[in-house]
Amino acid sequence: MKSAVKLVVVAAALLWVACQPKATKNFSERADSLFATAPDFSGVVLVADHGKPVFYKAFGYRNFDIRSPLDTTDVFELASVSKTFTSILVMKLHQEGKLNIDDAVEKYLPGLPYPGITIRQLLNHTSGLPDYQAVMDEHWDKSKVAGNPEILEYLIRYHPPRLFEPGAQFTYSNTGYVLLGSIVEKVTGKDFVAYCHEVIFDPLGMVDTDLRSREQKDALPNFAYGYIFSEEKKNFVRADSFPSSNYTIWLGARKGPGRVSSTARDLLKWDQALYGTRLLNAETLTAYLEPSGKPGTYDFQGHALGWMTDSDPALGKLIRHSGDNPGYRTHVLRCIDQQRTIIMLCNNQHKQYKELLKKLQALVAASVNQPTAH
Repeated sequence: MKSAVKLVVVAAALLWVACQPKATKNFSERADSLFATAPDFSGVVLVADHGKPVFYKAFGYRNFDIRSPLDTTDVFELASVSKTFTSILVMKLHQEGKLNIDDAVEKYLPGLPYPGITIRQLLNHTSGLPDYQAVMDEHWDKSKVAGNPEILEYLIRYHPPRLFEPGAQFTYSNTGYVLLGSIVEKVTGKDFVAYCHEVIFDPLGMVDTDLRSREQKDALPNFAYGYIFSEEKKNFVRADSFPSSNYTIWLGARKGPGRVSSTARDLLKWDQALYGTRLLNAETLTAYLEPSGKPGTYDFQGHALGWMTDSDPALGKLIRHSGDNPGYRTHVLRCIDQQRTIIMLCNNQHKQYKELLKKLQALVAASVNQPTAH
């Protein structure tokens, strides 16, 4: 009887092992077909299972002007996915006792004409702060490049009204993350970019990740420029050539809400580091991922202290963040119950981007009960 049981166990194990490559191949083929048949999609897509890529491919062009094909190692602007790095820096300083996320913002940025806002409310977008970009667009000399000091100066000088009282509701705020970037510099006495390298990029081996100036991007041979389709020219053209999109140039020194550029492979390292305690201890990590629960219009189900929160019947709890800059659409989706990861980096603002992301998530969900190589 024992021998028979052993034979059944061995046979089941062999069947599981035999199914692994086939299941992985089937998923890979479906994912490949999804993007290969999407007209004009340009980007890099990475799907990982327990940190191991099961699909990793580039589509389209790094440079549409010269038809230079994209490679999986190419560098993309992350847009608002950058906020995930800013929020981790703040939470780490909170963990170290160098600040408290329930501290008032004016403790670190005196003179800001919006009293009663806490760091927590900056993190979870419940501050009620006005849009800094509208103020800068109206008043800033666009022949110059603005950064955080100039943005703070203009918020103080022109003092646009709050959107609502602090903590009353959720409204996504880039202004809040500019202030967080400045708070990090104030507390540490270090440049924000240097501190990102010290705490995150260098320890995690994210060798292709940085906050780059326009000149640094131009000097990078594997930088994927952002493109927008021009109805007039019937072709894709550089996004920053449009007057409505060139704010990425004259706001090119801002720190906190965006400007990080990276690769899919580096972002997988980032994802994996958030499963352990390399950056935050268990208690701080739990607080970090707790939704605010405030009313508002969410892209997904809620927003924690740096990530959007969501759920899926097959994948369980989801933590995700999207990015949207002229020419770029980016997304990191962390299926933390199943330890699956989806990274999508697009450099031609594809019209079907959200639909493709949903379909890819559905493919990943369908693969949960299929064994894949860990």
